[in-house]
Amino acid sequence: MNLTSFLQDRRLTIALKGEIDHHSAKCIMEEIGKRIDQYLPLTCVLDFKEVSFMDSSGIAVVIFALRREREFGGVTYLQNVPAQPLKVLKTAGIEKIAEIR
Repeated sequence: MNLTSFLQDRRLTIALKGEIDHHSAKCIMEEIGKRIDQYLPLTCVLDFKEVSFMDSSGIAVVIFALRREREFGGVTYLQNVPAQPLKVLKTAGIEKIAEIR
């Protein structure tokens, strides 16, 4: 799993790439945490455009990002979510706690 990020106007976009599963989730959460702590963004965007597969571990990644960003008074939303990850997220009810664009 690779991820890249960029900051513009206190908006941190984290572009996820590849598979999000139990092998990669811990590393992804560590990287997301580091970047939120470093930049203290008002908004954190998780961009799923290049995520090819996600299991329930991806739900933990999203919840982690939501909680960490809320600690600083910010908001998190998801964008460009492909069909397979979207199905996993909707099954878990993530759209009730995070905006999916």
